[in-house]
Amino acid sequence: MAKSLEKFPHNDIISLTAEEARYDLAESVGPDLRLKDLLDGAAGDLADLPLAYGTPAGRADLRQAIAMLHDVQADEVITTVGGMHALFLLATVLCVPGDEVVLTSPGFPNTRTVFASTGAQIRTLALSFEDNYRLSVAALEEQLSPKTSLVCLTSPQNPSGVTTPTETIAKILQRMQAVCPDAYLLIDETYREAAYGNNAVVPSPAYLSRRIISCASLSKCHGAPGLRLGWLIVRDPALRQQLILAKFNTVISCSAIDEALALRVLERSGTILNERREHLREGLARVADWVAAESKFVEWVRPDAGALCCIRLRPSAFEEDAVARFYQELTREQVRVARGDWFGETPRVFRLGFGLLKLEDLEIALSRVSEVLRRL
Repeated sequence: MAKSLEKFPHNDIISLTAEEARYDLAESVGPDLRLKDLLDGAAGDLADLPLAYGTPAGRADLRQAIAMLHDVQADEVITTVGGMHALFLLATVLCVPGDEVVLTSPGFPNTRTVFASTGAQIRTLALSFEDNYRLSVAALEEQLSPKTSLVCLTSPQNPSGVTTPTETIAKILQRMQAVCPDAYLLIDETYREAAYGNNAVVPSPAYLSRRIISCASLSKCHGAPGLRLGWLIVRDPALRQQLILAKFNTVISCSAIDEALALRVLERSGTILNERREHLREGLARVADWVAAESKFVEWVRPDAGALCCIRLRPSAFEEDAVARFYQELTREQVRVARGDWFGETPRVFRLGFGLLKLEDLEIALSRVSEVLRRL
């Protein structure tokens, strides 16, 4: 019998990296940084950068800059080749067949895939549109067992942008200590710093316990997905050493160029993030006005942070066949949104990203969505 090669199942979310749309409302990132934004017209010091192997843990000054974002020590940071590499390393080290991993749904499909690829059993905590995607500690506890090796949360969530409060995370740790004391709690903080305007940024919960692992990257909040640079905050020394060895045995080290440019991003993060937070604030306001104007057709869960939110086609306005036609009509209008079923939601829900486009293009894109709603 031929061996199956389908270890990593297909999900149409891959189209975000393979196809272009004139009005892309599917992406969850802000405007892309340009290399010139980091070089100031001169690349003198980078010209002398040795293109040598880096250390498996990551460049020391870069790890120090990342540590300051999380109020941890630099030696508790491991740099990775983007956030997905961080998840892959964790899955490799922490999960074996027979383990159980608790994930929330809807969620980023690649996260589910990477943990399922280890042979671990995925236990799913369903979050609902009706409950504004708020996490119930009691419901999560029902998914825990002595076989649980990892609980994985994203805050702010993808696709909803809803944040899990620090108090809730502390209660989850208490429940885990009672049921599965050897398990770890992973908090994916990819969107944490993507606040709106002057809104306060929620502190990282990494300080709460050595059983907490935090991961993030420069891809979303800082607009630098082309720098494949992410990181793990790991305060358990034994686990950290295993993850460093896992990185060494996969990629050896991160790219010297990526780490050097990542340091420049973080050195200028005040300016970069302030500009982006204002852009997100205005984008969110435009979406809020649009949802209010189209309330006969759509409803939403207002996000806490991030360049993304969940919109739902009202059941009272659209039957199931109209939902399918909605996406077909959007394609004709050169508009793309992210279908809910990419994330484990119903197709009636879609992720709308309001950070990538210029505000004038965002207005045009939303007006085209309105035209489709009225046609249907």
